[in-house]
Amino acid sequence: MKKIIIVFSCLCLLLFNICCKKKTIHLGKEINFESQENISYGNDPEQTMDLYIPAVLNSKSDVFIMIHGGGWRSGNKSQLTFFTLSMMQKFPKAVFANINYRLASTSRFGIPNQTEDINNVIHYLEKTLKYKPRFFLLGNSAGGHLSMLYAYHFDRDKKVKAVINIVGPSDLSDSGFKKYFDYPFVEKHLIDPKTILSNVSMTEFSSPVNWIRTTSAPTLSYYGKNDQVIPLSQKVILDSILNKNHILHESYEFNGGHLDWDKENNSSFLINKVDQFIKDLDKNKTL
Repeated sequence: MKKIIIVFSCLCLLLFNICCKKKTIHLGKEINFESQENISYGNDPEQTMDLYIPAVLNSKSDVFIMIHGGGWRSGNKSQLTFFTLSMMQKFPKAVFANINYRLASTSRFGIPNQTEDINNVIHYLEKTLKYKPRFFLLGNSAGGHLSMLYAYHFDRDKKVKAVINIVGPSDLSDSGFKKYFDYPFVEKHLIDPKTILSNVSMTEFSSPVNWIRTTSAPTLSYYGKNDQVIPLSQKVILDSILNKNHILHESYEFNGGHLDWDKENNSSFLINKVDQFIKDLDKNKTL
């Protein structure tokens, strides 16, 4: 029995090493990253991430945290792998963490688990990198919502310096968003009622726009003109609240529906806008 346990332990260790094996990715002339896949940042099997560190890392290397969509209860980091690699070509000196998070279900609330996962990733990266970087959250759909909600409400220490929101719902009380086919699940299972203050409704608590203040993170948003899941009214509401609070922000529209943002022309446009947005932040000394 003792031998069986030892053999099993060795196999587990071998599998762990294979899953987390480091390798070098070459993305062009002098653009090299060390990648490590399926790193565990928590005790739950879903708390994993792929980490990409530039060959030349310094204390000024920014960190992009990539947060996938899927209606808060589905999806996987693999959905953003190709886009992450494209971003790495544009930002060869930055660190990229493409994350999974604990998915919501009828027996497990999405929040605060998912916002806690973003927080856990930030702490893990600070400990691993051994410096305090600028964090940029980039998410699509539910990931865009989580990026905004974390940055505007849960980021107590203001470590997130900018949000890249791609087709993320900003106001869950919007009548246009209530047409979302899975809205009943969102109402019942997105937010743990224990986390909500008695004078705040579920939709108020879970809506990023409700937490925007004059000190909120600068935000770049991207919405589809023909999106049948997240209507353009979400962009209008978000822009309005950011304007009222004098938050540096930009928003753009692309041709297509909810999933068309990462088509070649749309994604390349977005990446260029992200690049310019961060340059503008530096010029304005916002960070």
